[in-house]
Amino acid sequence: MNISQAAQRAGLTAKALRYYESIDLLVPQRNPNGYREYSQSDVATLQFIQRARACGFTVEEVRELLALYRNPDRRSHDAKLLVEEKLLQVEQQLESLRAMRSSLRGLADACAGDDSPKCGILDHLASGE
Repeated sequence: MNISQAAQRAGLTAKALRYYESIDLLVPQRNPNGYREYSQSDVATLQFIQRARACGFTVEEVRELLALYRNPDRRSHDAKLLVEEKLLQVEQQLESLRAMRSSLRGLADACAGDDSPKCGILDHLASGE
């Protein structure tokens, strides 16, 4: 199948497929006229990549997961370790976002939001207090 068909089946854009090829996550066959030719296996790999990216894995982490997936001698421990590391990162991001939300709530509460030039938000940001 051609690039647009493969992209549609994988739920990605043709641009994404070209990018994944440029970084060697996927190497489709080329037909005699030079056009990319994607197999059903390529589409399955693209779907794997898409699902992993949707879970927040970086391209390099996806590369590691793909290597594990393709390795018949893999250990599930290695995949679980990658997921647990990602989970820890997400939990840290959530903690950071909660603190940011709290700060923003405090800033919003410090400002009347009226036509007055006095603004607690700008005063706080200017003074750092």
